[in-house]
Amino acid sequence: MIVPAVPVGASVVAVGIDVVAVDRFAAALARTPTLARRLFNPDEQVTATGHPRGPASLAARFAVKEAVAKALGVPAGMDWHDCRVVSELSGRPVLQVSQTVADAAAAQGITDWRISVSHDAGIAAAVVLAIGPARTESTP
Repeated sequence: MIVPAVPVGASVVAVGIDVVAVDRFAAALARTPTLARRLFNPDEQVTATGHPRGPASLAARFAVKEAVAKALGVPAGMDWHDCRVVSELSGRPVLQVSQTVADAAAAQGITDWRISVSHDAGIAAAVVLAIGPARTESTP
């Protein structure tokens, strides 16, 4: 997993990390047919070519959402749909936040995000960096 670089002139405000067992997540999706709709926006459930995402890919996206919640301190009322993982044309995952997540981030001075996701050997993992303006050290 490659942890993305922090932009020049910015600082890391918070870090979130999460791992998901792919088989347990797949079982939960199979057991609860509405779970995917509750966790993911429709565009997160399909690839750029319109094919349904497999359990490992969905588990990795859920790991991102959990890592974001941890970076934010698990804000009350967080809506999973307000935290979207989309793919650039290159395939690189990018985090898009809105409403409840964007509000919680703004309250903490978070202006941008960097994410890294991976899935292998039955585990999906995500690291999230919450980025804000550079902090200056105050002298006593």
